[in-house]
Amino acid sequence: MANSKVYIIKTTDRRSGIQELLQQYDLGVLSGKRIGIKANYNSADPFPASSHIDTLSTITEILQEHGAEVLLAERSGMGNTGNVFRETGVSGLAAELDFDIVVLDDSTGSEWVRETGSHWKRGFLFPRVFRDVDAIIQTCCLKTHRYGGHFTMSLKNSVGMVAKFDPEDGYNYMSELHSSRHQRKMIAEINTAYEPEFVIMDGIQGFSKGGPDTGTLINPGIMIASKDRVALDAVGVSVLRIYGTTDEVSKGAVFQQEQIARAVELGLGASGPDKIDMVPVNSGAQEICSRIEIMLKG
Repeated sequence: MANSKVYIIKTTDRRSGIQELLQQYDLGVLSGKRIGIKANYNSADPFPASSHIDTLSTITEILQEHGAEVLLAERSGMGNTGNVFRETGVSGLAAELDFDIVVLDDSTGSEWVRETGSHWKRGFLFPRVFRDVDAIIQTCCLKTHRYGGHFTMSLKNSVGMVAKFDPEDGYNYMSELHSSRHQRKMIAEINTAYEPEFVIMDGIQGFSKGGPDTGTLINPGIMIASKDRVALDAVGVSVLRIYGTTDEVSKGAVFQQEQIARAVELGLGASGPDKIDMVPVNSGAQEICSRIEIMLKG
């Protein structure tokens, strides 16, 4: 099997950075397709707690230019989702660019699909709206997570797809997740429910400690893209280690991080650092790519 490619561009210009990253993919295949976007709107706190509005607008506009129909669906964990959409500017952007937004909290029983997960007591509920689209594109942030996830990138961003409450009996899936010693494995297991077309990580800034809403700010000045969530998160963890991060994220080999190790067991992506090809998209990215490769193999 071919190695997973992870594209990195050194930039602080989201629009041009995303445009260059997406030139690595054949977006023509998305023409006429309905695309579901999963961004990071866990709270209304500003980037890097939440997806930057310029990142969302650029991805949406590029997809629309290629003839795709776009919707954004989300369930916020630290705030009312509708309010988060309004406070972060998502609602206004959706009106301006004419794309649909879906508040997953409002979904009824028939709008969820039950998925199994070996560390979930009764499985979890995944939104049918993401099942009904032709492709899913994810955009995540670069940050640590102080509530047990250890880090929150593409794998952890999928938690915002899962129902908090079961509409049939009120069962609280998020209470189960956050109280379980298997939390990081359960996060990885959510990702078996779908496969993204590609993921874009906005690493222009990040949180090296704290998170997901506030934390120690770092300025890597990069954006990253990959079809492989495991490879992308492994690269993200390596970036955090370069800048100095929490004991939990610093401990052991990158691929021994519990989210990543469980995702590898599930066959969700690259099985190790030797299965990742770092691709600098511009000359400015060459140095950090070299540092990441060292950190990945360390």
